[in-house]
Amino acid sequence: MTMDVAISPELPQALRLVIALCLVFLVMGGLALVLKKLGLATSSTIKSGNKKRLKIVESTPLDARRRLVILKCDDKEHLVILGANSEIIIDKDIPSVDGSQNSVSGS
Repeated sequence: MTMDVAISPELPQALRLVIALCLVFLVMGGLALVLKKLGLATSSTIKSGNKKRLKIVESTPLDARRRLVILKCDDKEHLVILGANSEIIIDKDIPSVDGSQNSVSGS
């Protein structure tokens, strides 16, 4: 007893490859829709309306594995080193810097 193949062996190999690739994308898209309908594809964060409290102000690579990042949360900035397997808080509760404030007084 043989199974009928959905893609005919008489078609050129490139066309069979394209059809198989389309079928794979179709299955992946269907699974993504099912996961979204079940609520399993959403992030676990609690949304507080349109106001976002967390923002990346600046990010600089230190080396191939680590980045120096300034995070802003509730008008306070935090200096953090992010690595592949670790996070190090360098400084926290830094006052937010904007264009209207001068941190150095003129003499």
